[in-house]
Amino acid sequence: MAGFTCTLLVFLHAGAAVRHAAAPFSMAKSYDDWWAYKESIQGTFVPGPAFWGLVNAAWNLCAIGKRQSPVDIDTSQVVFDPFLHPLRLSLGGKTVSGMLCNTGRHVSFLPERHRAVNMSGGPLLYTHRLEEVRLHFGSEDDAGSEHFMNKRAFSAEVQLIHYNQELYKNMSEAASNPNGLAIVSLLINVANNSNSFLSRMLNRETTTRISFKGDSTSLQDLALDQLFPDTFAFVTYQGSTTSPPCYETVTWIIIDQPLNITSMQMHSLRLLSRHPARNIFQSMSDNVRPAQPLYQRGLRSNLDYRRPGRRCTGPSYRLQVEDPTSPRTAG
Repeated sequence: MAGFTCTLLVFLHAGAAVRHAAAPFSMAKSYDDWWAYKESIQGTFVPGPAFWGLVNAAWNLCAIGKRQSPVDIDTSQVVFDPFLHPLRLSLGGKTVSGMLCNTGRHVSFLPERHRAVNMSGGPLLYTHRLEEVRLHFGSEDDAGSEHFMNKRAFSAEVQLIHYNQELYKNMSEAASNPNGLAIVSLLINVANNSNSFLSRMLNRETTTRISFKGDSTSLQDLALDQLFPDTFAFVTYQGSTTSPPCYETVTWIIIDQPLNITSMQMHSLRLLSRHPARNIFQSMSDNVRPAQPLYQRGLRSNLDYRRPGRRCTGPSYRLQVEDPTSPRTAG
């Protein structure tokens, strides 16, 4: 839609970036231009993940933080926590509408502000409001997720980014404060079938409308609960945002049952450019931060991975939907 601006969720005041500028490369027009997933864009050096914490003092957690994300989830190290509640999704209506954007770094779905979508339960002590659905994906099918499971990467990863609306008034405030953010992550494989929510979001007609950075299109009446598997377990840990300033304020919830998209849908994603139409094409793919050390952090799950053959059955392993019109509402 003409005139719509795809706002990047970079949780940093522009003035702070200017004050802390110390980089051996050409000054960018704004702080948002100071980082990339790849260190060379059209022949110009732009700081990649290894440099994020070095070019700006306000981003130093990217280099020195001890609770950074993403991580490789070794299920042999996951502790079973029987007190973890099911995840609970509260919908402002039966469906969700919003804008799908090409931000130059991600495919981003921004839900309408007037109809709140909230997540609670699991490890969350507060209700968190959905701010963005963000997609990471690779140039090859065997890489593209930010999180790994037992050293295995997936083709893509969907991240539902929420902020703590009980303690903070908006995303920006929550991002830099304790218990500020909750991100639910769903891993994706390329297969012969596709998750119904992703089919609506990633059909060819839709993705061609966001071919270049800054492009956006309206999406109406998406059934967000259909993004989740019918039954699933999850792993949770304390981590960070996976882009600068790498604030360590995130409760991560990793769904252990992967979703599917088709090879055609993945191909369409790889045709999205990280640049505006006037610039040379460069695929947005491989927009991932490498896995970070776990250090002494704990990994908890509502499933006991030490018991082979245990299956995710019963209401504890289903998404609890609080909208009474949804067929996914648990009885």
